Amino acid sequence: MGAIRKIQEFISDSRAVGILLLACTFISLLITNSPLGTAWLNGWHFSASPSDGHVWTIGFLRLPSAVEDWLNDAGMAVFFFMAGMEIKRELTGGELSSFRQAVLPAAAAVGGMVLPAALFLLITHGTGYSHGWGIPMATDIAFSLGVAAILGTRMPLPLKIFLTALAIIDDLGAILTIAIFYSHGLAAYYLMGGAGIWILLLTLTYFKVPFGWFQVLLGIILWYCIFNSGIHATVAGVLFAFTVPTKKLQTWEHRVHFPVNFIIIPLFALANTAILLPSNPLPLFKTPLSLGILSGLLIGKTLGISGAVFILVKSGISTLPGGSNWRQVIGTGLLAGIGFTMSIFITLLAYDEPAYQDIAKIAVLAASLLSMGGAMAWFRWVCGKPQTPVL
Repeated sequence: MGAIRKIQEFISDSRAVGILLLACTFISLLITNSPLGTAWLNGWHFSASPSDGHVWTIGFLRLPSAVEDWLNDAGMAVFFFMAGMEIKRELTGGELSSFRQAVLPAAAAVGGMVLPAALFLLITHGTGYSHGWGIPMATDIAFSLGVAAILGTRMPLPLKIFLTALAIIDDLGAILTIAIFYSHGLAAYYLMGGAGIWILLLTLTYFKVPFGWFQVLLGIILWYCIFNSGIHATVAGVLFAFTVPTKKLQTWEHRVHFPVNFIIIPLFALANTAILLPSNPLPLFKTPLSLGILSGLLIGKTLGISGAVFILVKSGISTLPGGSNWRQVIGTGLLAGIGFTMSIFITLLAYDEPAYQDIAKIAVLAASLLSMGGAMAWFRWVCGKPQTPVL
């Protein structure tokens, strides 16, 4: 019983996902660069229909083909379903439910998306890398909040709430970016079919039809339509999340919490960090692509977030989160530079070339680790002694 209780405590700990992701990344890199590497890569790339690219055609059905495609198109749709429910919960009754509550994290999130993208475009201008401008915009909510939990009282509770709201808005920004800028070749019939299913789901919610497995079936059909529409399939997860009745959000968040955080995301990390490292990786960090990602996540996030907060506070529109100071706000901006899951995901959408993907993934991993270590050092050595918890 003691062992079971310890496992349950680990799963409920907000640091658990970050620890697991780090472990999966290390394991994947280790196996990929070992004698088992070829078999490991072939396993993730195994396709049910090798001749048809990323699509597996069965009669009239068109589905993802490779194991990696199922993870990225179907598994991540469930991840975005959970993210969508978090966004809806905060918009309807949480930290984003009023202008006064939402304005500071919203402005910080916008600053933390716009400046990294601008830095990336500035550095990659005139190269073949500029399409990846969305990569450094992302903040990994699980990883960043996991590190915030490790910091304990060194990071005041209101500042952790601010980071949570910021990361949720950042997720919304990433979802819109994917839907608008990283979709290809729209198919009208599938779009209309998806729109019809979504309207039906919203109608069922409006008339208070009990939310259950019938709606889940409609959600799967919605995903299928979006997958074949040219809009990335993960957007279906968010659309479906917004049809969940507000009173049922907590129930469904609880249902998907374990499979998303402890099955889907670890598998995503295992599959998408399977990178063959060169004997001397240092030249990779000298490319405009790597420099753009590193600058965006490390510098752009920090300056964009803290700069937006500075403007709003000094203009009198908002105030600093309770019990926090400017040094802690800068540290929070640095912490938000942990891109990891979302940055890697956008990398896969931005580039078709495996070489570009690997360079970008290595840069994302390096930037995320530097942001994590830098934020922990900043809060420890620059921000001073732990704060008294604000109740």
